[in-house]
This record gives sequence, structure tokens and C-alpha cells, in this order.
Amino acid sequence: MRIAIGGVVHETNTFSNVPTAKELFQVWEWSEGEEILLKHRRVRDFLGGMIDRAEEWGIEVIPTFFASAYPAGTITKETYKELKNRLITGIRQAGQVDAILLALHGAGVAEGVDDLEGDILEAVRSEFGDAVPVVVTLDLHGNLTEKMVAQADALLGVHLYPHTDCYERGVEAVAVARGIVEGGLKPTMHLVKLPLMIPTSTTNQSPAKDVNERCWRWEKEEGVIDCAFFHGFPYTDIPDVCVSVLSITNDNPGLARRVAEDVAAYIWEQREAFAPDVLSCTEGIEAALKLTGQPVVINETSDNPGGGTPGDGTHLLRAMLEAKLENACFGFIYDPEVAEIAHRAGTGATIEVKLGGKTDELHGAPLEVKAYVKSLTDGTFTATSPMGEGGVVQLGKSARLQIGGVAVIVCSVKSQVLDEQIFLLHGIDVKTCKIVALKSSQHFRAAFEPISHHIITVDSPGLTTLRFSSFDYRRIARPMYPLDEAVSWTKPQANEEQPYQNT
Repeated sequence: MRIAIGGVVHETNTFSNVPTAKELFQVWEWSEGEEILLKHRRVRDFLGGMIDRAEEWGIEVIPTFFASAYPAGTITKETYKELKNRLITGIRQAGQVDAILLALHGAGVAEGVDDLEGDILEAVRSEFGDAVPVVVTLDLHGNLTEKMVAQADALLGVHLYPHTDCYERGVEAVAVARGIVEGGLKPTMHLVKLPLMIPTSTTNQSPAKDVNERCWRWEKEEGVIDCAFFHGFPYTDIPDVCVSVLSITNDNPGLARRVAEDVAAYIWEQREAFAPDVLSCTEGIEAALKLTGQPVVINETSDNPGGGTPGDGTHLLRAMLEAKLENACFGFIYDPEVAEIAHRAGTGATIEVKLGGKTDELHGAPLEVKAYVKSLTDGTFTATSPMGEGGVVQLGKSARLQIGGVAVIVCSVKSQVLDEQIFLLHGIDVKTCKIVALKSSQHFRAAFEPISHHIITVDSPGLTTLRFSSFDYRRIARPMYPLDEAVSWTKPQANEEQPYQNT
């Protein structure tokens, strides 16, 4: 058996003023052929799972093209055209294959293309026909569409947030593909979409945890292949933004419908429980100082680069400096200009800089600071978080600046913090700090929950704020909860039309 693997991954924040061009993909990954195997074999991500399981089972893997960019604004027309062309060309050059496995996201948007994944899958079908199975892995923040369901044999969504099960979904994709090719498996999908948007919600806690458990109970039923709760990506202003449930059975459309509608109904009943308790930066710091034990992690959810924010926001750091904290660290702020100044000055120098706040005004003005350059690095380390463990992370020229009692890490490549490695790289053991501040919504929990005394989430103006009312939505379907007060949804009756089913 021969399989072609590849993909395009981007989570698009259409409210961002930073367009996603080819250069932003090249910063993270733009790989062709064997390079894909070298980068992902034994790495805990989608492609890593596909490669490892296929090789374990003696399935020949043909790597095609894979590109991934950190979340930002809409993908430019020229960039998307090249991405799609390279992927299609790569699969074509793979020759005759028994299945095509793609790692996509589900919330990609390009200029003139609201549904990037649906468009890619349609192009794959048009080129290679219906006879070759197409199995896809997706992020749970995907905004699923009818086109995605119609054009794929199976869409396998991540269940966990933090996404510590990407590898397992890659493994599952190989199993499903082999089942179709060799075992007569006939995946049948049913999609239910709800008029609902939810904030970033960890699956370690209720109510998202309870929804997953309901999905998993269904997966134990005979004939049920998969049931996935897609949270959707609310920072994208397109018509398909919403929470959805996708079920997959083995050639049983009635069961697929029953599974998806049951879980969707449960989510709708729990919709109010997703509303978060929101603390300001100052309130979060005050709460942290009242706690005994360390470290207390404060995550700035509103400037989460993993959701398309600039990563150079200053709201939390400003509050930390104004509070004159001691034994605190902040990791990290994206500011290549300041990182370059620190490297030129050298370790031991004192520099006066305007730190952060260079992308827009929303995330806070630059901080005028005098800082001591404590250490300098190239920003390169190996990830230890269950999210992408074993992968090499390159954040460019980086520096540890001491500003009063706060150690601030500055990097040249935008990213959220997933584990403590960026701190250790700069000589900081987070377990010895009272307060550890970082930019992330939920993914950091995979590495930091086991080593932290407490976690406090703070919100402020930003492109991933939990306050959806701050966004000027113009294209999403309305009414939409919680933006609108009068929103109703009822489970469809058995004789009603089933528009999102593939058979």
C-alpha cells in the first residue's frame, strides 16, 4: 500500500492587520519531499503520527508538500495560489497511490476564499477523482463546512485542547485509510452546526471535558468510527464560523446523524457554562500575590500569537512593571528590533529601548524601559511539551532583559509559549519564580499545569480577547450566541433534510 501525505495549515485571524504571505510560511515550514519525513518522523504532530504508523505497518509513505504558518491575517491571493499548486503538483508527482492523507486546519482563509480547506479538497478531488480515498486531520478550532464533508472520505478532528492528541489523529488517519483500501470500510459523516461561538475552552475542565466524554461514549458503540466536537475559531469573520459536531460511522447514515445530533444538543444545553470568568491584568496580578506557593502562571489570553495576535502586546507586562514585582519572569514578547539592540550591546550592557507595541495600538503602547542585558541566545531549542514534543523550535535572536524585579525574554519570531524551554534557554528555572507570565490561551497548560501551583487567566484588549462583543463582525451568520440575545436551536426531526451528510 502506498499513501501520499502533505498539507497546508493556517488558522486565520481575519481581524489581524498582518497579511499572511509566503514569507510567514517559510519562517515556520515550507517543506517538500523527503524534508517532510526528516522534520516530522517521531515528532508528536499530525504528520509524525501518519509517518510513524505507516512505516510501522510497512506502508510506503510518499511525502509531497507541507506548509504551515503561525496564525495571522488573511493569506494573500498569490501565496494561496502557490500553496495549492505545490500541493497538487506534489501529489501528482507521487504517482499512483492508494490513499491521500492531508494535514489541514479547518480555519484557513485566503483572499477571495473563505473556506481554504474545502477549496483544497475540491481541487484534490477534481485532480485525482473519487476512487482514491482522501483522509484529513483537522484542528478542533476548525469552522467546518459542507464542502469539506462532501469532498473528503473522512475528517478526523483533534479532541483535546491543548492539542496533545495530534499525533494520535495522524495514527488514526492511517488506520482509516487502510480500512478503506483493504478492509471495505465506508466512512459516513454527518455534520451538525450550531448558532454558537465559544471562547477558548480547555478540554481539561468542564464543560468541554464533559462534551468530549459524551463523544467518547458514542465512539464505543459498534459502527461508530469517530465523534468530534469542533469548537470553531471565533476570530474569523466568515459565514461558517460556529461550533459544530462531526460524527463518522461505518456506512450507517442514521447512526451518524443520531450521534452528531445528540452531542450537539448537549452542547447547546451547556452553552452558558462556556462563559469565562474574566480578570484584568491588574486583577490577575493582585490575585497571584495573594496565593501561597509558586510558581503562579498568569497567561495573557488576549495576546495569544497562536490565535493570530501580534505577540508584542504590552498590557500585562506594563501592569507587572507598575506593580514593581520581584522574582517574576515574562516569556516572551515578540520584538526583533529590541532583540537586535540587545545583541549589539552585548551581555552585561544596559540599554534604553521602546519595548513591544509596534504592530498596532490595540495591544498596548510601547514600554519605554531601561533594561540590563542578562543573557543572549539564538532562540533555538527542542520542544518538550506534549504538543510537538521532539520538534525543533527556532525563535531567532533572543535576549533576557532584567527590568527591576522582572526578567523579560524578547524573541525575534512570533510564537506562543508551549513549554518552559524558552525560559531554561535563558537561564530561568520557572519553578523558582513567584510569578511566571506568558502569552497563550490554553496550549501552555500541557506543560505548565504539572509544574505550576496555580494558573490565572487575564484578558485585555486584543485579537484573541474573550469578549466577542469587541469585534466588528460583519459576515458571520446571525443570530449567533452569545452575541445575540434571542438565539434558538432545536434538534432536527428525523424526516428533516440532512444537508451535511456524506454517504
